[in-house]
Amino acid sequence: LALNPWDVVLCVSGTVISCENAIVVVVIFYTPAFRAPMFLLIGSLATADLLAGLGLILHFAFVYFVPSERVSLLTVGLLVTSFTASVSSLLAITIDRYLSLYNALTYYSERTVTRTYIMLILTWGASVCYGLLPVMGWNCLKEPSACSVVKPLVKNHLIVLSVSFFMVFAVMLQLYVQICKITCRHAHQIAIQRHFLASSHYVTTRKGIATLAVILGAFASCWLPFAIYCLLGDYSHPALYTYLTLLPATYNSMINPVLYAFRNQEIQKVLWAVCCGCFSPTLPFRSRSPSDV
Repeated sequence: LALNPWDVVLCVSGTVISCENAIVVVVIFYTPAFRAPMFLLIGSLATADLLAGLGLILHFAFVYFVPSERVSLLTVGLLVTSFTASVSSLLAITIDRYLSLYNALTYYSERTVTRTYIMLILTWGASVCYGLLPVMGWNCLKEPSACSVVKPLVKNHLIVLSVSFFMVFAVMLQLYVQICKITCRHAHQIAIQRHFLASSHYVTTRKGIATLAVILGAFASCWLPFAIYCLLGDYSHPALYTYLTLLPATYNSMINPVLYAFRNQEIQKVLWAVCCGCFSPTLPFRSRSPSDV
């Protein structure tokens, strides 16, 4: 096949994604202090994004060096699984953040740990099921007219994925609105109790709202174009449109480590310790709420 520059860009994107998220996965896996529910969810997100990056690299390698329809089904299935798990992990993190504020008094309990494992099982169980559909026969290799904008996925499969994304986005939007309300209310109560100036309360509230807006805005701007195009486009449209909407979606996996891992102070401490050569997996950490992440 003639080398497609867009495939090269996706492969380079996958390489950057893999390197970023591999750092997060290694740090969380080899640090026993990172066994709290919020770090497990961040680890799940990083693992999903790592697999997405590897999937992009493998897809490029197999398309141009080992062309095979069956192998392409496996790589596409891996990409579907990993990107679905990434979006689902973002939802799980949002739910965890909301519950840490809504049930602040009972958050640090065994119930939270159990709930976290249940969310992880549901996240990866549903993602693997979505990813296995093309491999199990729900593909358009034998019927090209049934293809979607992402071959060899059929149109109905992509519609299911797109509708699922819109449902996840709607839930995340609602939860972040509630998080914003709770955060503003808490900041106002603290300002009254400690006799802070109104300007201090305003700055704190504005900072919290700005952070939530960046998180939700990055997610929406990366995935919405692709999700909308999957619903409106079909196999007859130029492949250029697919690349133009799919590439920003991959950038979400590139942004996630920055928003959810590298901003965390505990992870920053470990990374700095590793860079200085004084890393100890038993470093004491200050317990933080997921809403601080």
